[in-house]
Amino acid sequence: MAPIEQADVWLFGLLNLHLVHPAADDLMVFLTMERLSWHIYLLSALFMVIRKERSALPVIALALLSVGLADFMASGVFKPFMQRVRPCFALEHYRLLVIQVRSYSFASSHAANSAAVATITWIFFHKGSRVEQLFTALMIIYALLLGYSRVYVGVHYPGDVLVGMVIGVCSALALYLLFSWFLKNLVQPALMRQESRLNG
Repeated sequence: MAPIEQADVWLFGLLNLHLVHPAADDLMVFLTMERLSWHIYLLSALFMVIRKERSALPVIALALLSVGLADFMASGVFKPFMQRVRPCFALEHYRLLVIQVRSYSFASSHAANSAAVATITWIFFHKGSRVEQLFTALMIIYALLLGYSRVYVGVHYPGDVLVGMVIGVCSALALYLLFSWFLKNLVQPALMRQESRLNG
């Protein structure tokens, strides 16, 4: 076992077996189960619509596309390529708090998806009003807690979560840069030409 993998297994044991408390178990299960916490994203989208009105549509679209790309990279590329067995199936000592089907572990698609949404939120809201800055901080905290919950409930190593978050951030940034290029080089010039024809 490589030193990095040994450290990952040791950290998993620390977070999954030792730094735990019964009072936190239900919270971690709630955060890690999408069927329980899906309404958090719904409320986030509602907040975006209230704050930005029509201009919220491209933000929400970018968030959804970022999640799609991040999920594809984590589950469609990294998992079948790396084929890392989940800790709950590879180790003898662990706490498993959720039902987990057999699938590969590296990288965490949950962490990738939540990090993608948090990144898009940061791009569009971190320079806004106090309430928008608070919203940005909450979305980042939620993404971090969701990633942590994947280790806490026993289905991912910390390395899976860390790489998943990197995938999510990179996916969101890549799509935002593509969107910005498209807007600057294609949409805005077309609007300027149209305005010029109308005024001329």
